[in-house]
Parts: sequence; structure tokens; C-alpha cells
Amino acid sequence: MRKGPGPRVVAVGGGHGLAATLRAVRLYAGEITAVVSVADDGGSSGRLRRQLNIMPPGDLRKCLVALSEEGSPLAAAFEQRFEAEELVGHALGNLVIAGLMGALGDPQKGLDEAARLLGASGRVVPAASEPVVLKAESPTGEIQGQTEVMRTAHIRRVSLVPGDPPASPVALHALGHAAQVVIGPGSLFTSVLAAVVVPGLAEAIRRSPGRRVYVANLRPEGKETAGFDVADHVAALAAHGVEVDVVVADPAFIALGTLDVEVVEVPLAKANGLAHDPTRLAAALGRLVG
Repeated sequence: MRKGPGPRVVAVGGGHGLAATLRAVRLYAGEITAVVSVADDGGSSGRLRRQLNIMPPGDLRKCLVALSEEGSPLAAAFEQRFEAEELVGHALGNLVIAGLMGALGDPQKGLDEAARLLGASGRVVPAASEPVVLKAESPTGEIQGQTEVMRTAHIRRVSLVPGDPPASPVALHALGHAAQVVIGPGSLFTSVLAAVVVPGLAEAIRRSPGRRVYVANLRPEGKETAGFDVADHVAALAAHGVEVDVVVADPAFIALGTLDVEVVEVPLAKANGLAHDPTRLAAALGRLVG
């Protein structure tokens, strides 16, 4: 893992949103730790999780690739998906991560070895030390499983099964020494909060010496956050035990609402408006360290 003269940054979340943050963070940070949700139960990750009883590797793979050297052939290969018979839908990186975890007998050792192979500029860490199931409370009742929660509207609260999974000690240590903690962007309940609600993580984020920055999404995420503005996202974080110090948002794409924390309003989107631009996001985050 690269350690340079820049700040120690911890990024928390999952999926494509966390990968976008890591592509930005690597442009200014000296030491990077990605704390990743392990609640995924769909697609290739869900199949491997059920068949091998391992951490779902998909979000972990996305983060490793985001931290890899630009133009790396191996990183590109990690993203390639098979189309034949039993392997259909599996990304090569998911299979490699699963194999390394099994061969080394420890998920973190497997991820660290994958990071070494990819030349990753940071460390990728599961939020919990075991796979978890995401549970949500809604007006229609209780829903279990990340895939099902994604299809649910008016979510009140999320939690995990089992209710007390141990948090990664690597994640807790990194948060205790961070100069900046970046939360989001990403699906609020099924990626961001799926990581944050691991017992001990929210408290570690609160106690971290680093400034807590929430990067707002560019748009609501389907039913999950339909009608949400940025203030609604921040309120949901607070309801789950995380108060942020500052919000970075692009008001051209999502309404801010009424916020009682510092807000940095800057253009963040790529030209196509579909994702965060790493250079723009890095410029905004780099000014907020400390």
C-alpha cells in the first residue's frame, strides 16, 4: 500500500459510489483505507457468498480496481465477466478474491494480496469481519436482504443480521488515525448505511480525529430514496448515529433542502451527468482535510 506525504483518508460505503470516491481520494491522499459494506447478496457476489460462505467480493473488487494503477491490464481483467455456462455473470476479480481468501484463510489477507497484485494505492477493508444480511424497517413491515431493500420505499431504519457482527479492527484503527473521513456517495440505505451500521463503526466515525465529509449523490436512488434531497440523506445518517461536519454537493443535480451543517456547493458531475468526476471531487475534498 502506498504511503505518501498526503493526509490519511478513510472512505466508507460500497458499490460504484465508493469506487468513485476512491478515484478522487487517490489524487490527494497519502494513505487510503476503504471501508466497504459486506451486505451484498445479488449477482455474482451473492452466488459466491452462498456457495462458498465467503464475504461477497463484488464491492471489494470495485474498490481494489478503483485504487489500481491507471491502464492496468490486470485491473481491466478483474472487471471482465464470463459468458459461458457455469461461470456466466462472474467477474474474474470476484473469483480471484474468493480464491485468495480461501488460500490464505483470512478475508483481509486475501484482499491485501489482491491489492498487492493490482498495485493498489490503498487498503480495502470489509466493514464487518463476517458477511451480514441487511434488514430494513418500512411501513409495509420488515424486509431482509440488500436486493429486496433496494426495491423498498419509505425506509425508516436499517440494521444487520446478525445484530452484532464484529467490526473490522483494521477499519477501527484507520478511523482512529484519519485526517479525513469521506462518507458516500452511493445508495443511502443499501451501500452507505449498510457499512455504517456495523456496531462500533458509527462510534469510531464519531470519535475519529478526521473531518467527516458527506459526498451527496447526484440523484435519488430508485424507490430507496425517491424524493430525497441532500438534507434527507444527512438526516438519515444522523438517525443511524453519524453526524457529518460538512456536505459536498452539486446543486445543479440534486436539491439541497434545509441543512444545518456547512455545505460546499460545487460542480461534481462528469460531462454526461451520470457520475462524479474524480478530478472535480478531489479538488473539493482536498480543500476539506483537517
